[in-house]
Amino acid sequence: MKQRRETMRKKMLGIRRMLGWMLALELGLGFGALAPALQSSSLAAPVFCRVVDGHSVCVLSLQRSAKNFWEYRAAVSVDGVVRPVEVYDCRDRLRHKADGTTVSFSRDLAGAIVCRLYKR
Repeated sequence: MKQRRETMRKKMLGIRRMLGWMLALELGLGFGALAPALQSSSLAAPVFCRVVDGHSVCVLSLQRSAKNFWEYRAAVSVDGVVRPVEVYDCRDRLRHKADGTTVSFSRDLAGAIVCRLYKR
């Protein structure tokens, strides 16, 4: 009798685990399907925020280049000032602005955050 109870308990525990994984998968797929729609609708909702040296840096949109895997197109706000979408070159540690100028990451707070975010 005791062995039968233990077997039933193990089966129920396995079923609970399976249902938990199925629920987590369903929730993950459901929210994952909504993420691109929320991200493309506006740049107001940040994807990721971090405080660096007393400055608030938020990544508003982030997209990896298909051709050059080390490049990311990102819209970033620093202390509430929204920058337009710029190309971040993580290999050479440069930020290419829309007007054609290039800035090194040494003078850019957001560059290291953008490149670190996609490595995870």
